[in-house]
Amino acid sequence: MKNLFLTTVGLITILILFSCKSETLETKGSLEYLEEIKKWDERRIERLKAPDGWLNLVGRTWLKPGVNKFGSAKDNDVIIESDKVPAYMGEFIFKDSTVIMKVYDGVQVLLDGKPVKEVIMIDDQKKDMTVFEYGSIKWNLIIRGDKYGIRFRDLESPLVKNFKGIERFPVNEDWKLTARFEPYNPPKKIFVPNVLGQIEEELSPGAVVFEKDGKTFRIDAIDEGERLFLIIADETSGVETYGGGRFMYVDKPDSTGKITLDFNKAYNPPCVFTKYATCPLPPEQNYLKLRITAGEKNYGEGH
Repeated sequence: MKNLFLTTVGLITILILFSCKSETLETKGSLEYLEEIKKWDERRIERLKAPDGWLNLVGRTWLKPGVNKFGSAKDNDVIIESDKVPAYMGEFIFKDSTVIMKVYDGVQVLLDGKPVKEVIMIDDQKKDMTVFEYGSIKWNLIIRGDKYGIRFRDLESPLVKNFKGIERFPVNEDWKLTARFEPYNPPKKIFVPNVLGQIEEELSPGAVVFEKDGKTFRIDAIDEGERLFLIIADETSGVETYGGGRFMYVDKPDSTGKITLDFNKAYNPPCVFTKYATCPLPPEQNYLKLRITAGEKNYGEGH
């Protein structure tokens, strides 16, 4: 009886350990497809490390109405956390919806390679955004809802130099799905929160609908011109992947209403890499009750 009891306990222990073991994920796909995702990853890293990528952000300050002095000194209203710039560089004057930058004498700030002294700043919501530079430090005006701020970059940021890439789930071509597009006529208003606590209203032209494991799922899309933008969360969010969800772009539907939905190209929002980004979060209806074990995993500690 004793041996039988021990054998039974041993079997139960093995079953418990087996049931607790996470699923085994393996690389799966044609050589052509694996090469496609490899090149997609390489382009992704290039974009992150580019001068206008997310890895070189080193500061973001929201402006108060009136005069905002800027420079590296701690008593400035806008502090540039860098020993590469003067203690006092100038002022951002914020009145109504206009921001004027004034540069102090003896400080050479460049715009398009030419020194400037006083300029009306053009924000990042417009195509002709003004970008200023002092050595390797660059900055521009950003607008998020009713907030006006200055975002700084350092083109020689250590994060860019030391970046080794992003961990991802093993590439699995089974996560490349054919979905259908269900248009909203008229487009539906959806509410998209962001990390600042704001709620932005967007128009969704329709839903990307797909099936997985015998269940149907819907993702409300945002029109980004030539493509559709998807902000999603799933049951890996906050565990293997970033708690604030992931992004995807897909081509617009073909003449039959079909869309290729490749979760191996689900990627991290910029807030994973820097606290100075202002990322949208998934709308409530885009939280999927599905473990999407494809695409990028979380990076570092996230933000």
